[in-house]
Amino acid sequence: MSSISARLTPTWLRQYQLATLPTDVIAGLVVGVLVIPQSLGYAVLAGLPPVYGLYAAIVPVIVYAWLGSSNVQAVGPVAITAIMTASSLLPYADKGAEQYALMASLLAFMVGALLWVAGRLKLGWIMQFISRGVSAGFVSGAAVLIFVSQLKYLTAIPVAGSSLIGYLSSLQMYMRQLHPLTLLIGFIAFALLVANRYASKWVWRTWLSASSAKWAERLFPLILLGVAIILSMALHWDALGVATIGSIPQGLPSFTLPHLPDVQEALKLLPTAGLMALIIFVSSSSVASTYARLRGERFDANRELTGLGLANLSGGLFQSFAVAGGFSRTAINVDSGAKTPMASLVTVVVMIAALIAFGNALAPLPYALLGATIMASIIGLIDIDTLKSAWQRDRLDAASFIAAFTGVLIFGLNTGLVIGLMVSFASLIWQSSKPHVAVVGQLGGTGHFRNINRHDVVTFDNLLLLRIDESLFFGNSESVHLRILKALQQYPEARELILIMSAVNHIDLTAQEMLSTLNKELAQQHKRLHFSFVKGPVMDVIGHTPLITELSGQVYLSTLDAVNALTAR
Repeated sequence: MSSISARLTPTWLRQYQLATLPTDVIAGLVVGVLVIPQSLGYAVLAGLPPVYGLYAAIVPVIVYAWLGSSNVQAVGPVAITAIMTASSLLPYADKGAEQYALMASLLAFMVGALLWVAGRLKLGWIMQFISRGVSAGFVSGAAVLIFVSQLKYLTAIPVAGSSLIGYLSSLQMYMRQLHPLTLLIGFIAFALLVANRYASKWVWRTWLSASSAKWAERLFPLILLGVAIILSMALHWDALGVATIGSIPQGLPSFTLPHLPDVQEALKLLPTAGLMALIIFVSSSSVASTYARLRGERFDANRELTGLGLANLSGGLFQSFAVAGGFSRTAINVDSGAKTPMASLVTVVVMIAALIAFGNALAPLPYALLGATIMASIIGLIDIDTLKSAWQRDRLDAASFIAAFTGVLIFGLNTGLVIGLMVSFASLIWQSSKPHVAVVGQLGGTGHFRNINRHDVVTFDNLLLLRIDESLFFGNSESVHLRILKALQQYPEARELILIMSAVNHIDLTAQEMLSTLNKELAQQHKRLHFSFVKGPVMDVIGHTPLITELSGQVYLSTLDAVNALTAR
């Protein structure tokens, strides 16, 4: 029994030191208090009643704290999963709040199942194939959509859609429904929150110490929430037509089976669930791996998949929508002194207290404040810096950013992400299809060989040395063949061609046939083909093929051996 309990108990808890408890408790309390309005807002963004934001910050957080890979990552409702939930469940928006909530839980359950299966299959390596350009472009485009979607809470105009064009069209169509008082409240709240977030240097640091200014900046959204509730009650905003969240149901989330769909419904949701699972994994892994590196800890991508999967699976059974690791809440968690997942468990206690004790107190809160909170926090996700950097350093990655960004704005989240991925993979294929092939010479009297265009090297009249800087496969074999033929035309006096294979990690069948053809072409010209620096795994593949058995020249251990042997003749 002890061995079973040891396996079920996470390592961090078995090795927990009481000395870290005070800082974990403080961090958990700070995160719990500060993200209450954010959690409420994300639920509204997902198209759910505000209380579901608190539900999503309980069971999934407990499960991830127990099983996740990161000691400090704070999991919960986030903007991206919220808007993807709203976008994918748009057809169910008019079928009642209960049915919609069940569908949101179903989507979380499906996302969790996909993540868990991916973890069991050890597919954590997939993260390596999502370029920075695609992820930043997608998040930036989604941030713009989220920003525009929240205008319905700041204006009382029923803005709806799945793309920027749709949102703006509905905004124009229903402009007459603008509610001036709601707009005033929302605009003032948005302006104050933006000033607090992006102008804190002038708002707080001119008259407070650095540490006090940091806490003032963090606590301001919570203070603003309290002020808004008091003003709403005193001035009877609800009677003046300002929408408020109303009484929040008291009590904990209950075990509820999600909606059981028919085959057609499941198939319609599956692509969205797959994309959400991918985004959740990529964004959460980015946060978790960054803090693991800063803290000198090991990050396990497959364990992250499993932890996120079970968090969403369990959340789907307890009235949650899809959750992920949050950028801002994790930063607050770390800055507040969190050392272990115990801080997240304390945050759960705060959420439970909010549900049990403060439901009625939040009732006068205007939706306009929640919308302003989301809009102010989402601005930071529009990643212009990454676009600038990519444009200066890697235009292909910049193209992936632009494709994902514009795709999301024009066609919506799912299609935009697919477009970004397609452009990214097309760029990868284009790059690998045109590998660098360098003519090299000997560097002085050393055994080193370098590009003749970059170094002062010694060349040999009867030898042509070419270094192939890429693995050879069907996608680039033809371009490599043409590059070699072009080099042979430039150096017609060379009778011996040496291909330096130090950067070649694989040669597929198409590339082998290309090299065999090259060998025959050279033989017809009374020239010979040689290889140098062929790696062991590559030789294991080609050692008994016609490429080697019919080779007109030799395979040399090093380029220096080849040069010495062929110049001595």
